[in-house]
Amino acid sequence: MASSPSSWLLPLGSASGKSLSANHVVISNGGAQGLFVRCSSSKTRKHSNGLNLATRRDVMGLLFGVPSFLMNSADANGAGLPPEEKPKLCDDACEKELENVPMVTTESGLQYKDIKIGGGPTPPVGFQVAANYVAMVPSGQIFDSSLEKGQLYIFRVGSEQVIKGLDEGILTMKVGGKRRLYIPGPLAFPKGLSSAPGRPRVAPSSPVIFDVSLEYIPGLEDEE
Repeated sequence: MASSPSSWLLPLGSASGKSLSANHVVISNGGAQGLFVRCSSSKTRKHSNGLNLATRRDVMGLLFGVPSFLMNSADANGAGLPPEEKPKLCDDACEKELENVPMVTTESGLQYKDIKIGGGPTPPVGFQVAANYVAMVPSGQIFDSSLEKGQLYIFRVGSEQVIKGLDEGILTMKVGGKRRLYIPGPLAFPKGLSSAPGRPRVAPSSPVIFDVSLEYIPGLEDEE
């Protein structure tokens, strides 16, 4: 079984990462309600005309076992539309600027380039941090992103709650900063990550790239 995106940042040495995502439950419930409305009495059937396209696709997905996002992708490809652009922390202009930014290499083998140097405090070991991240394989394909979830990722830095490369990379950042981390295989995912629809596979102990922005340090800034 593939790990949920919410647990991918956890060290793969521990086998139990809890899934934080309830999206599948919500979609299934929404689809089931749509099915009930369409098959109900004539009074209720009036409301079925108001079902949006996404709900109808969910219903069809429940009937035929096809996830609605695959049906959406098929429709987009059939219409000749470009694939949906995923949100990023570094846009095209940023990518060009990064070409001239010097690479820093640490003793562990971690490499990074600062997209933006922050002006706030650096997180002490053991403190929680709130960050955004976009995780990619070397080809640039995204396999996980807090931006897509619309939610900051909060974890205790320096406490092995995330992969080693991310832990080390954030420890030397300042609040407000943004950094690209080039994480070598030994500091990434020893067991790799299974592929998922629209997500590339991450091979065991293969390098990955993280764009990270350190948004704030809960508690620390409140004291200042």
